[in-house]
Parts: sequence; C-alpha cells; structure tokens
Amino acid sequence: MRTLCASTLIGEFFVIGFAGLVAMKDPDLSTATVWTVSGIVMFLCLVLCGMVTRPGGVVLGWALQIALIASGVVVPSMFFLGAIFAALWWASVHYGRKIDEAKARFAAQAAESSPSGV
Repeated sequence: MRTLCASTLIGEFFVIGFAGLVAMKDPDLSTATVWTVSGIVMFLCLVLCGMVTRPGGVVLGWALQIALIASGVVVPSMFFLGAIFAALWWASVHYGRKIDEAKARFAAQAAESSPSGV
C-alpha cells in the first residue's frame, strides 16, 4: 500500500505546484499567500508519503484529497484534478491493502513449505 499511496502523493505534489503557478495569475491573491499555502500542502504531501502505513496516515490522506478538491474555489480546474486524485487515492488504498494481504498470504505459504531446519 505504501508504494501506491506514495506515488499518488508525489503526483499531487507536482499538481499542487502547478496549481500554485496558475493561482498566481489571480490578482486578488498575493504571491506570498499562494506560495505559503502551496508550500505547506506540498510539504504535507511529502510527509504523508512516510506516514501512510502509520495510524491516521490514510485519514490524513483523505483530508488532503478533500482540500485538493476544495482548492477548486481558487483554481477551477482543481475540482476535476482533485476528483481524479481522490479516485487514485481510493484505488491506492484499496488495491494496496489487497496486495499487502496477498504478499502476507504468499509469505505464510512459503514459510509452511520450507523445511524447519533451514
């Protein structure tokens, strides 16, 4: 699960950076505000890459997905991109857990079939 979720978060990192560039064109927003908010959220993406398997990591990832969709208020294309990344996040968590379960099953089978003395 960690690899799939981290890949999604790294993709979001770049999308948030590009959304910051688009948001800079809004005359109502200062450059400092745009990059402070974008920088904090980009940093959160990187931190979450390491926290995915810890308690609360997936929940924080969902909170990030909601924030990404909500950023569509400032950059309208983020409604669409946020929804795409929310779907990717769901798939990463769902299928990542299935892969982890399959790996554990295969490891258990391999441990049963190997000789005890080795």
